[in-house]
Order: sequence, then structure tokens, then C-alpha cells
Amino acid sequence: MDRDTWLSVARGESEAEFLITGAKLVDVFSGEVREEEVAVHDGRIAGFGERRARERVDLGGAYLCPGFIDGHVHIESSMVSLPEYARAVVPHGTAAVVTDYHEIANVLGMEGIRYMMRLDEGLPLDVFIMLPSCVPATPMETAGAVLEAEDLAPLLVEEAVVGLGEVMNFPGVISGDAAIMAKIEACAGLPIDGHAPGLSGKDLDAYLAAGVESDHECVAAGEAREKLEKGMYIYMREGSTARNLQALLPLAMETPSHRLLMVTDDRQPDDLRQEGHLDHVLRRAVGLGLDPVAALRMVTLHPALRFRLPRRGGIAPGWLADLVVLEDLRDFAVRAVYKRGMKVAEGGELLVDVQPGPPAPGAMNIAWEKIPDVAVPAGKGNILVIGVVPDQIVTERLVEKPRVEGGVVTADPGRDILKICVFERHRGTGNVGVGFIRGFGLREGAMASTVAHDSHNLVVVGADDTDIMAAARRVADMGGGQAVVRKGKVLAELPLDVAGLMSTLPLVKVTERVRKLREAARGLGCGLADPFMALSFMALPVIPALKITDVGLFDVASFSHVPLFIG
Repeated sequence: MDRDTWLSVARGESEAEFLITGAKLVDVFSGEVREEEVAVHDGRIAGFGERRARERVDLGGAYLCPGFIDGHVHIESSMVSLPEYARAVVPHGTAAVVTDYHEIANVLGMEGIRYMMRLDEGLPLDVFIMLPSCVPATPMETAGAVLEAEDLAPLLVEEAVVGLGEVMNFPGVISGDAAIMAKIEACAGLPIDGHAPGLSGKDLDAYLAAGVESDHECVAAGEAREKLEKGMYIYMREGSTARNLQALLPLAMETPSHRLLMVTDDRQPDDLRQEGHLDHVLRRAVGLGLDPVAALRMVTLHPALRFRLPRRGGIAPGWLADLVVLEDLRDFAVRAVYKRGMKVAEGGELLVDVQPGPPAPGAMNIAWEKIPDVAVPAGKGNILVIGVVPDQIVTERLVEKPRVEGGVVTADPGRDILKICVFERHRGTGNVGVGFIRGFGLREGAMASTVAHDSHNLVVVGADDTDIMAAARRVADMGGGQAVVRKGKVLAELPLDVAGLMSTLPLVKVTERVRKLREAARGLGCGLADPFMALSFMALPVIPALKITDVGLFDVASFSHVPLFIG
């Protein structure tokens, strides 16, 4: 459409495509809610007030607000393809997401990023990309790829690329590591996201001075307040495993700021179906006492400002007509969703057709001939044990007396001390990191998964070595996925035909299989709300305190591998 025609519509001289009437407009600029007519033309807001239009849409007193924007999410964690993810979140009001594809990049490298970018064409969801800064997350594990600054540079010209993703190697930033600093410098002038749990004081100052601008890993209001006072954007996360919203919400109530966002980070398929997406986060925040308009700002205008997404996140003349119709500002029930002026969802269903896309076979290169078993010879002293913290991705560093039988250390289900193993699956090294963990509660059997942040090697937790090996081999035979095994028998499984991380199955089928996996794990004694999500973070060596990689037990405080036995 030419400029003169557009301006004629905006002035009210020419007909708009449609006029929304009977709406309670949520004005995220002024903070007020008012009755207003909104004219939409050519995918944008043409103006306010009564005017001529080809069609009139009466909302009957419902609320009209901007489309939601998730400022930090890993689509891979939904375990479905990008088109299927759009089918899941758009009916819940999500119009755009800002994602970091470091999960698939750690498996398939640059081809993994390109694969995901090809899938977003024609979707009723805008996908903005923060380039993965840490592939691998650290040099302390074996990933499927290594992406340096020169590898990422060609992607900076892509319209969808808006910045540099979470810089997890904060010790490297603080010390001035050349490789990570080259990535930060390559993205100078663009948004640069951080990832620095517990970082404070002068080390935090150095991290920020290097160019990092945000954090989504705060677990306490005091930590978030220090980071906000030092100019950081704070993303209050309410995901499937890490749920920090309640702890951080007092900060939003005390200090309203455009630097505060609400995000999901990681959202499992069952949670997407049962709870929703950002609408769930809004319900949670308002239920905890946050003003509804303040909450909406944190998933609309604030992320648009943070990521410099022009004319998004609000309802104003010339801005994109990404709109959500809500029944109320308490339960945030979504009646309809408009994307660039076109109704794309109604009554919880997507109105446009999307296709899942092709599989992307992941690396499953395990050198079984080099791995006869996962036995741990007895040593001197006690052993270090990873302590699971429910609903968090941080862990505890525990010291326990080992159970020794026949000269080897075994799992001790009676004390909830299980064996945990990470099999390297990318390069055929034969690496297997073996340790012990408390908090899964398995009385017998084993659980295995190729979803293991961030290098996504094959992680297994189990009560005995035989089932650990059986579960590992079953997942490998599927080409990646998840499985629960007891006495050598597979109780439940989910093949993941996209890099061992996602499935091309519909969300409903993935959800059914995920539920069966959870039920099988619970049948073996696991009491965690989401056993496989919790398992996936046990191999993430950038989150305190104790984790495990394919190279062995890893102490995040010292940022080094440590022996299993401790005197």
C-alpha cells in the first residue's frame, strides 16, 4: 500500500479494513484501561475513534491488549518442531519470541541454526534470534560443534537476528577470555544477554563492563536488585523447572522499571498444553499481587524496547496490529489473537495451517566398544554427591559415605543415592562421566535422555548399572530421545528425531508420551514434578554448585573437574 493511501486511512478519509468496537483498550504507555475504537488497516493500527470501515468487530466489553512477546525462550525445550510450537503458543496470545538456538547449535552447529531459521517462514509467530554465544557452553565438556565469532558473523545480516544470546561463560568474560570477548565485540551495539547466577560485587562490575546487559538467572530479590541498580535488564523467569517469579516479584512492585521482563526460558510440552505460555505467567504474577497492566507491560512493551523491535508491544497508530483479546485481566483467558491484523487464533485453536517440517537427525556417535561398563572402583574417603533442588536448576554439593560392594561403589536407593552417567554422543570419544546424585528417588530402574543442557550428551540416572546401560542403548538406538527402563524392559519412550532434542510429532502426541515417561519414572519412585527436565540440567556446568559432564564431576565454584572421592 502506498503512503498516501495509508495516510488517508489514518486521517479517517478512507475506509479501514476493520474497526474494533466495544473494547477495553489496555494502554501500556499510559497505564490506563479505557473504552476505545481501534481501526486496523494493512496489518497495522490506523488510528483511534469512530470511522468508516469495511467491517466492524464488536468485542462486547472484552479487553484488547498488545500481542505478548517472550523475551527469553529456548524453543527446543518444548520438544516439538518450531511450527508445532507456534501452534501451541499463538492461541495463548504470544505474537513473538526472542530465542537463542544454542541447544540445537551444540548438537548440529551452524546447520542447526539454519534449519530452525528455515522453519519460521510463513508462521503466525515472529521469531527473533539471539546468536548462541557459548557453543560449547564451556570447554569442560564435549559438544557437537564449536562456534567462534567468525562463524557467527555472517548471521548478523539476517533480519531475524537481533543480538547475542546468554553469555554463560561469565568466568571467561571476567578474565577477558579472547574467544568470548570476540563474540561480544562482534555484536557491539546490539542487545547482549547474560547468564550469571549469584554474580555480584566487583566480578559483576567486570561482567557488565565487558558489555553484557541482562540476566535471567536471579533467584533472590536482593541479587536482582543489585543487578538492576547496576543497569541490567532482569528477566523474571517462570518456566517448567526454574520458577523464580515469586521470589523476584517484590522488585517489580517496589521499583517499576522498563528493565524488568517476564519470560518462560524453558517450557515443557505438557505445561504448554495444560497451563499455557505467557498467559500462565501473567496469571501467576497477578495472582501474587502485581498490577495487571504492569504485568502486561513486562510481556509486551518492555521486551519490545529491550530488543529494539520497532512498533511492537503496544497499540498505537502505525504500530503492528498484533493484538490479543482477553476476557479479563485476572485469568487472562484468550478469546482471539490477531497477527498483523489477521485473526490467527480463536477459542484456543490456531486458525492457520502449519506443517512440522522435516526431521534433522542428530549426532548419535557413541563408541560403545570403548565403554564396557560404568563401574566405579572403590576409593578412599567419602564421595561428592550432586544434590537436586526441586524446581530449581541449581544443585547442592553434598558429601556422603559410599556404598561399596565387591570393590566397586554402587547406587544406594535406600538413601536415595543413585548413579548418574553422561555418555559423549557427538564425536565417538568413548567419554563417560560417572557420579552420584540425590533427589531423584528411584528405587529401581533408570531414566535416559539426549536432552541434557547444553552440550546434549546422553545423560542417564539409575539405581543399577544394568538398567543404566540398557536405557542408554535404547535411546541411542532411537537416534536420540528419552526412555525409562526397569529390569531391562522399556516402560516408556519418546524418540526425538530433530537433533535428539525435538520431535516432528504433533504436540498432543508428544505430550502423551511425555506423560507416560513421567508416570513411568514416578512408578519407580521419582517424586520430582518434571523428572526429565530436572535431569536435563544436571549436565549443565555453568550453574552451581555441582554438575557432571562427559569428562567427569564438575565443581562450578572452582570451575574445574573434581575427583569423586574426597578425604
